[in-house]
Amino acid sequence: MNLNGLFFQVSVTATAGVVSSDTRLALLQRGSTIFGRYRGGSIERGYLIGNIVGNTMRFRYSQREMAGGIHGGRSICLLESLSDGRFRIREHFTWKTREGSGVNIFDQVEADHLRSAT
Repeated sequence: MNLNGLFFQVSVTATAGVVSSDTRLALLQRGSTIFGRYRGGSIERGYLIGNIVGNTMRFRYSQREMAGGIHGGRSICLLESLSDGRFRIREHFTWKTREGSGVNIFDQVEADHLRSAT
């Protein structure tokens, strides 16, 4: 799977999560290395770095929130292909700087849907 240059929007947020439907994610892929930038909703700016093997992506994330806090954690994601050809990321995250874990879902969108994107 090649995720380079793809954009995603949150469609489902976990109770312990802070991303929302206003959060946008842009990914870059170089070989098996994944880089990402995200923002929107309560997140001023966020970054992730990790790797992808098959349909599994593992990464660490760090973000500055609008309220001023800086938080981060780690995620293991399963990549799915939707029937319309788009990708879905099912993120299983665990905070390292606060309590909690959960599952967020990001669905691929076109770049023009990212008005205030990363």
